[in-house]
Amino acid sequence: MSWSLRASPVLAVLSLPLVGCSSSCSTSSAPAPVASTSSRPRAAAPPAAFAAAPLGGACLPLSFADLAARADASVAQVKVRQERETVSGRRRVVGEGLGSAFVYDSTGLILTNHHVIDGASDIRIVLSSGRELVATLVGSDPPTDIAVLRVPATDLPALALGDSDALRVGDWVVAIGNPFGLSHTVSAGIISAKGRTGRDLEGLGDGSEYFDFIQTDASINPGNSGGPLIDLSGRVVGINTAVRAQANNIGFAIPVNMVRELVPLLMSGAKLRRSALGLRVDPVTPAEAERLKLTGPGGAVVRAVEPGSAGDRAGLRENDVIVAFRGERITGPERLRWLASMAGVGKKVQLRVLRGERELELSVVLGALAERSPAVPSAAP
Repeated sequence: MSWSLRASPVLAVLSLPLVGCSSSCSTSSAPAPVASTSSRPRAAAPPAAFAAAPLGGACLPLSFADLAARADASVAQVKVRQERETVSGRRRVVGEGLGSAFVYDSTGLILTNHHVIDGASDIRIVLSSGRELVATLVGSDPPTDIAVLRVPATDLPALALGDSDALRVGDWVVAIGNPFGLSHTVSAGIISAKGRTGRDLEGLGDGSEYFDFIQTDASINPGNSGGPLIDLSGRVVGINTAVRAQANNIGFAIPVNMVRELVPLLMSGAKLRRSALGLRVDPVTPAEAERLKLTGPGGAVVRAVEPGSAGDRAGLRENDVIVAFRGERITGPERLRWLASMAGVGKKVQLRVLRGERELELSVVLGALAERSPAVPSAAP
């Protein structure tokens, strides 16, 4: 099975707000946009929810024309160049590529994929007006493939962030870009699935990444990396990141709520330190639930406990099933890994654990996650 991870940074993608189409279906006003994690001034929110027409009792979009017309100001193309020093001391270009990005904050903050700018010695942002700006890297996180750039501009219209947790399978989403060099291509589709992980995307990464992808049938192709996926209210719900090779209309985006948690940490300039339980965990399958005499699937079953780790010190054992972390229900091992990694080194957290027929509350002081070499591919073509 062949996968194209983080569609090669050869072409840029565009995404933008959906606004004001004529409609025969009455819709209520869009809710107030969710503010970005930055405290800097933000651009005005899209004026209205995207209008839709009824069909079989549901509302469907009439047109995406207004969306396309209003796109350019909030969308950027990323141009990168990689250089290496030769034995003679000269520098030569070893790679060039294009990717995509969008304005996150009007004071010059840009979001894109880490793999788009990975290893780049020169990063340029090209706005829809043709204005080209030198970008500096504020921070990036290879395990989630998120990067924050800054450009010297204070008047950029930003896209509002939505709520990826509120997405439902079947909701409309839109991506607009230039896949395979076909600029400003508009594609629309639905949310096909949520919570796609490394187990679903065979061959993607080495297991150290944090995958919680949104799957969509809106066309995401090579060249779409870093562009936003937006909902019908014009808010960003994901960053387009990966495509499945030789498959029709199967694309994946990083959920924006994951981005929202990371951006303040990346903007701080401090090295991102992840915390960890020191466990190896697997999903609770129906077969595992039967073996462990559980009422059903859900949670994360402990396969191994690292000696001397936070989990070991707290008394966790093999075959324990972790069902809650800080009061939040655990739906699977990926969610547990993410929550544990973001809680903070040295933080004390409460776990709810099923051990046989007993339910336990354990206090765990989180340790530091051992660093690994990034497995995300380089941005070189």
